[in-house]
Amino acid sequence: MSTGKSSPLRDTQISFIGCGVMAEAMIAGLLRRELVSPEQILGSHPRQTRREELAAKYGIRVFESNREAAAFDRPSASEARHSIVVLAVKPQKLKTILEELRGWLHEEQLVLSIIAGARIETIARELLHPAVVRTMPNTPAQIGQGMTVWTATSQVTAAQRDQVRTLLGALGKEMYVEEERMIDMATALSATGPTYVFLVMEALIDAGVHLGFSRRMAQELVLQTMLGSVLFAQESHKHPAELRNMVTSPGGTSAEAIYQMEKGSLRTVLSKAVWAAYQRAVALGRAEKRARANEADEA
Repeated sequence: MSTGKSSPLRDTQISFIGCGVMAEAMIAGLLRRELVSPEQILGSHPRQTRREELAAKYGIRVFESNREAAAFDRPSASEARHSIVVLAVKPQKLKTILEELRGWLHEEQLVLSIIAGARIETIARELLHPAVVRTMPNTPAQIGQGMTVWTATSQVTAAQRDQVRTLLGALGKEMYVEEERMIDMATALSATGPTYVFLVMEALIDAGVHLGFSRRMAQELVLQTMLGSVLFAQESHKHPAELRNMVTSPGGTSAEAIYQMEKGSLRTVLSKAVWAAYQRAVALGRAEKRARANEADEA
């Protein structure tokens, strides 16, 4: 496969430390869009069967050793090569991974984390490596329709930021934010967001069954209605309140339904849910910071 010459990733080695669902989604998106070739992608995974599966499916190199996957030959002055190391392990494995890779990375390499709750300060300090990007993707990224919010340390260059935008674009849409606290905000709104949507889907399907539809029919009606509504909102570029007014006739079914939802405080419940998710994300970050401080004191 030949990659497009205009791709910011054309001379970039991408190493995935951990090859779970989200990492595979990124690999599949990069190759599907021909942003990189299989030869540019390396990965690591502890299970041999998983390594063999990924190698056979995508033609990439997958190692048992995290260090081997992250290895990068320092480029010469005449050879413009780049490297991105994607941390894609479960949060409980992060400590071990950071210890293993500490001091192992070259200064030219960029570290990109998709690990929930892992703060930039922790990653940079434990790796002894200042160029770090923290991202927060969501579930639809698995089908290339995700929303990924990211931020970066000041040591990340403009060229590396372009590479990050291209890499995360393989998952859907990406949005850069200036402050890391906005990652916690995005965790509550966009990363946790599919949870709210799925719950509303479930409730509407159950309502359809209550009316007398079969569950299969109710599910098809609800899913297509939600999909069509989102696409219509995107195409119209109108505020949701304006769209809602367009379909709400005086004394009609929409007006009656809205009255009941407002009476039941639907807006307030959703707002409280997002706020609670944000507080939880902040608390998890603080707990991780305290744990690191305790480890330092014990040492």
